[in-house]
Amino acid sequence: MNISASFPQTITDLRAGGKAAMARALAAIEHSPEDSAVTHLLDEAWQHPHGHVLGLTGPPGVGKSTLINALIATWRKSGKTVGVIAVDPSSRRTGGALLGDRTRFATNPEDEGIFVRSMAARERLGGLAGLTVPAMILMRAVYDIVLVETVGVGQSETDVASVADTVIFCIQPGSGDSLQFMKAGIMEVPHIMVVTKADMGARADRARADVAGALGLSDAGQEGWQVPVLKLSASSGEGIKDLVAAVDGHADWLQQTGELERSRQAQAQSWLRDMVREKYGSEGLKKVKDRIALAAGQSPFRKSVEIFRLM
Repeated sequence: MNISASFPQTITDLRAGGKAAMARALAAIEHSPEDSAVTHLLDEAWQHPHGHVLGLTGPPGVGKSTLINALIATWRKSGKTVGVIAVDPSSRRTGGALLGDRTRFATNPEDEGIFVRSMAARERLGGLAGLTVPAMILMRAVYDIVLVETVGVGQSETDVASVADTVIFCIQPGSGDSLQFMKAGIMEVPHIMVVTKADMGARADRARADVAGALGLSDAGQEGWQVPVLKLSASSGEGIKDLVAAVDGHADWLQQTGELERSRQAQAQSWLRDMVREKYGSEGLKKVKDRIALAAGQSPFRKSVEIFRLM
C-alpha cells in the first residue's frame, strides 16, 4: 500500500481531519507499518499523549458492549471525545473480525467526537490484535478517552494490562467467575472491578461480596491503589456515574504518583520486545538484546524500524 497524499502527516492533521483522517492513518499502519511517514506520525503521537486509555475485559456475555454504550453516552454528554478499539474473534475463513463493531455500539455516525474501530484477534492469544498498540497510540493523541475492549478473558488473555492505563474487569452475577479468576491469576490485572447486571438483586450482591473476598486474598492492584468493587446495570444506568468517578480517581492517582509515565514506558518496552519476537522469534530477540532497551521517554516505533534493519 502506497501512502496517499491524503495521509495525515502530523498530529495536527490527524486531529483536524476527523474520522476520515483517523481511518486513513489506521489503514496505513496496518498495511505499511515501516513506512517513514507512518513511523513519523506514530513517533509524534507517542510524544504527545492527550487521552486516558481504558481496557475493558471479562468473559463473553458479561455485557461489555452494553457497558461501553452507556459509558460513551455519559462521556459524550459531558463533552468528552471517545475512541473505541473493539477486538473481536477472528473468522476462520477470512481472518477478519467475526462480529464487527458497529452493530454492537449505538453511536451516531455523524458525531465526530466518537470513533470506533474493530480488529480481529487472529492467532494472538492475549485478547488483543497486533495493531492494537499503535492504534491506541494514535487515538490517545486525539481523543479524551480511548476504550479497548478485548475478545473475552481466559488464562492467557491478560495482555490488556500492557496497553491500558486503567483496566476494568467485568464479572456477571451467578457465574462463579470470581473463583475461576483467582485460579487464573487474572485478579492481579484490574484496577477497577465491576459486577454487571445489578438488577439481578441478591445474586449481584453475592457476586460483589465474592469478588471483594477474592481481592482480599490476592495481590491485586498497584501499591497505594485500593481496587474498588462496583455494582452496576448498564441497561438502566445504575452505577455508571460511580464507575466514571472511579476511572477519574485512578487517572488522578496515576498522575500524582508518577505511575502513569512509568507504566506507559513499560508498555512501550513490552510492545517492542513482542514485535521483535513475533517477527524474528526468540533467537532474533537474543541477537538484538543489547540494542532493544528504550531510554526514558523514547518512542518504540522508530526504534523498531532501526532494529528490523539490523536483522
